[in-house]
Amino acid sequence: MFERLRDIIVKYVEVKAETITPESRFMEDLGFTSFDFMSMLGELEDEFDVEVDEQEAANIRTVGEAVAYLEKLSQA
Repeated sequence: MFERLRDIIVKYVEVKAETITPESRFMEDLGFTSFDFMSMLGELEDEFDVEVDEQEAANIRTVGEAVAYLEKLSQA
């Protein structure tokens, strides 16, 4: 799950995949804008066949939190 998410992240921001860790913060470390983040959420819904709750997604700060959230949605 982490590797798939990392591959998607590099489509949105100018970072090398190997520099992304579970502790990487979307806005502060990876340079995401709110628009980038919301666009990526749409792609994640398609990629993982889940429905992201925008209110819950607004609380996601790190890549690791995103992975945990996606895993939770996938199991539901």
